[in-house]
Amino acid sequence: MTADSFSPADIASMPRAEFAFPGSLRDQLVAAILDGSKTSTTGLVIDHEHEGDPLPQAGDRSVVVGSDGRPVAVIEVTGVRVVPLGQVDLAHAVDEGEGHTGVAEWREAHERFWHGEDMRAALEDPGFTVDDTTPVVLERFRLLADLRPRIHRRAD
Repeated sequence: MTADSFSPADIASMPRAEFAFPGSLRDQLVAAILDGSKTSTTGLVIDHEHEGDPLPQAGDRSVVVGSDGRPVAVIEVTGVRVVPLGQVDLAHAVDEGEGHTGVAEWREAHERFWHGEDMRAALEDPGFTVDDTTPVVLERFRLLADLRPRIHRRAD
């Protein structure tokens, strides 16, 4: 599919997929989605519950937004698992496209994010922490369309 496969009304009606918080981490994650190296992501069940958002399901489509809030891509969920944090596997960690080569390294980076001020503020819990039993949402997705103007895309 291409950007032309989705009308402005289609894009406007889709839920927004916001990876991390606006800033350098989001920019890095969005770039990895657009270059195809990021095909999975991990969320906290408690974050979905706090926001009143249902857990993703295979077939769900959403519009990825950049740090500036503009749509940059359409993705489709291809699989979802809810597991305790201690059961995240290497394949999932690697497919997140952040360059992690081991689960311990992946987990350290994610704990740093989840224990950060932004996440604790979003959850309205200044002491929030995760452990091996914390339920996480392991989501797999595929890129359906790059919505950036052609001038901004890298030549492949």
